[in-house]
Amino acid sequence: MKIAVMGSGGVGGFYGGHLAHAGCDVTFVARGAHLKAMREHGLKIESAAHGDIHIPEVKVTDDPATIGQVDLVIIAVKLWDIEATAKALRPVVGPDTGVLSLQNGVIKDDILRREFGARAVMGGVGYVATHISRPGVIHQTGTLQRLLFGEYDGRRSERAETLYAAALRTGIDTELAADIRRTLWEKYVFLVGLSGATTTMRSTIGPIRENPQTRAFLHDLMRETVVVGRAHGVALPEDYAEQRLAFADSVAADMTSSMHHDLEGGNRLEVAWLSGGVVQLGKAVNVPTPANRAVWDMLALHAEGRRSA
Repeated sequence: MKIAVMGSGGVGGFYGGHLAHAGCDVTFVARGAHLKAMREHGLKIESAAHGDIHIPEVKVTDDPATIGQVDLVIIAVKLWDIEATAKALRPVVGPDTGVLSLQNGVIKDDILRREFGARAVMGGVGYVATHISRPGVIHQTGTLQRLLFGEYDGRRSERAETLYAAALRTGIDTELAADIRRTLWEKYVFLVGLSGATTTMRSTIGPIRENPQTRAFLHDLMRETVVVGRAHGVALPEDYAEQRLAFADSVAADMTSSMHHDLEGGNRLEVAWLSGGVVQLGKAVNVPTPANRAVWDMLALHAEGRRSA
């Protein structure tokens, strides 16, 4: 299977690296010092829980047009880059190419459908905690490494089956989802709550879930997301926000969100696609979303990052 990975950071480098290590023909798109290090030393994935992997020679470029058409594109760039990324990927996407985004949120695939058509776009969700620790090196924290994907119409297509077989060879917990739209929203519900609460409150999840007032706000963020999803026809249980709140009680107290890290680092935020996405999708079905609107409004001055202020 010939694969192009657009965005070779924590998520793209991790899943793409494992697929390359399992024998897939993977070409990474990277830039800067990370690109240079991958060209010179390959790609390393560090994991205390699962052991380190080193691919000494990898295919890597800064220009997708040099790759040629592929069987599958994995997109793992930040959400604000998705439209520019989609345009840059036109040369690699043929009539049978699958386009699989492992980005956060649910709006991303609507953008990709406009660019490549509904048939090309697959749905995907990755669960892993990773970051670039130094150029050419992806560091995984914790034990969780899970990949779920599938066709939006639920069929077990040849490309989905081929990717599923390849992903199983990596040792990553992999599932070919029958209802990938629901799977995406299941992650979205918790992510909206976690990112919105930790970033606006500048706190890890522990204190937030322990304080009655902030716990209620966390619940409101997730509850609004569930109501919006159900109004759009997503098969989420009515009490799914309560289920996710119980899940929040089970995670490590020092857990936080990448958006919280981005705020602290002065980087751009994905708030327009997370809480902002809930607001926009809520408007489309006349569902009020005051808690998520509050998050979007409170973070508006920080959304573009410190460097653009």
